[in-house]
Amino acid sequence: MNSSSDSASGGAAARTDASGGVRVDAVDVTALCGEGLRARLGVIARAESGLAAMKADTLGEIARRNGDGAAAHAATDAMAVSGRKARGEVRDAVRLGELDATRAGLSEGSVPVGHAQLITRAAGDAPIDDRFLAERARHEGYDEFRRTVDRHVADVNRDDGASLLERQRKARTAKIWTRSSDGMTVLNLAVDPVTGARLGTVIAAAERRLFQSEDPAARRTPAQRMADAISQLICDPNAKRPAGASLIVVADYDMVNHQLASGRLADGTPIPISEIAKIAVDAEVLPAIFDAATGDLRMGRTRRTATDLQRAALALRDKGCVGCGIAPERCQHHHIDHWQHGGHTDYQNLVTVCADCHNDKIHQQGFTAEWDTQHSRYRLRPPDEPPNRPPDHPPSSTEGPSRAPPN
Repeated sequence: MNSSSDSASGGAAARTDASGGVRVDAVDVTALCGEGLRARLGVIARAESGLAAMKADTLGEIARRNGDGAAAHAATDAMAVSGRKARGEVRDAVRLGELDATRAGLSEGSVPVGHAQLITRAAGDAPIDDRFLAERARHEGYDEFRRTVDRHVADVNRDDGASLLERQRKARTAKIWTRSSDGMTVLNLAVDPVTGARLGTVIAAAERRLFQSEDPAARRTPAQRMADAISQLICDPNAKRPAGASLIVVADYDMVNHQLASGRLADGTPIPISEIAKIAVDAEVLPAIFDAATGDLRMGRTRRTATDLQRAALALRDKGCVGCGIAPERCQHHHIDHWQHGGHTDYQNLVTVCADCHNDKIHQQGFTAEWDTQHSRYRLRPPDEPPNRPPDHPPSSTEGPSRAPPN
C-alpha cells in the first residue's frame, strides 16, 4: 500500500519483486501534483527498461537455442508484431547479449530503452566501447545521446565518420502512397544527416516565408505550414531560394597541422571534413566571429525576428530546441524577456525552441527558459518546479560559440 507522500510524489520507484519481476505500484494519478506526475513517468520509464531487458533475454535465448528465424517467428506470434519489427528486435536482442554494461543498465532502469537501441544498432557498425556509451546514456537526453553515439562510431572507425555516412546514404529510401483510410497522399523519406540538414534548412526557410505572409487571425498550424512549404518547393523547383536557407556546419582549425578537424552539423552530428569541402562548392563560406557588440547580434527593438547571423550563433550555442533537442533548422526563437513586455531581439535574450515547445510549453503551460549552469546550456523549466538561482546575466557570446561555420 502507498503512503500519502508516495501518492503525492508519484509512488514508489520501479523495483523487482520476490520473483525477480519488475513491479510498479498502481496509484491514483488524479491525486498527483505536476512534479508527482513527472516522477510517475520516470518510474514507468525505468520499469519499461527492465521489461525490455527481460524481453531481450528471452528472445536472445530462443535465438541461441533455435536460431534467429525461430525467435522472430515466436515474437511475431506471441507479441503480435510485424515480421520486420520482430526480426529487428531479435537482432537487437542478440547484440545486447554481448553488451554487458548496456544490458545491466537496461535491466536496472538507468539506461532508457531508446538509448539501448541506439547502442545495440551502433554495435553493428563498429567495435564500440559499451561501458563508455552506457555511462553516457544514464545522463544524456535522446537527441544529445544520438549525437554522442554517432561521434563515438566515427572515432572508433578512425575515418572521420566517412564510413558511417556512406552506410547511411546507401540506406536512403523514399515512398509515396495513398492512405486507404482517408485517401490522403503520404510521402515518406529517409536520408543521411547531411542531406537531411540541407533539406531541413530550405524547408524551414520556406515555412518562415509562409508565416510572414499569413493573416495573423487565420494562421496555419505548424504541420499544415510544413506541408505547404514542402509542396511549394517540390511543385515549383525554379522558385527563388528562400532567404535564410544557409546550411550551418562547424569545424575546428588545427593550428599545429593547419587543417580543419572535427566536422559537425550545428546540432553536433559529426560529418566528414570532406563533406564541408563539397558543401562549400555550392554555398558561400562565411567564417565570422560572433561578437555581442555587433549590430547583427544586438538588434534591440528594431526587428522582432532573429537575423541570419543570430540564427547561426544560436544554432551553435543551443544545438537545437532547448526543450526537446530537435534540430536547430526546425526551430524558432523565443525572447526570454518577452517581446510584448519590451524584450529586445538580442543574442543574449533569445533561445532556440521548436514550434511545439514554443506554443505549448512556453506560451500555454508557462515554462520559462533558464540557464543550466551544470550543463552550460539553456533548458525549459516547468512552472511549478522550484527555480534555480539564475546567473547575474545570461552567458555572453564569448561563453558560447566563438566562430561561425561555413554556410
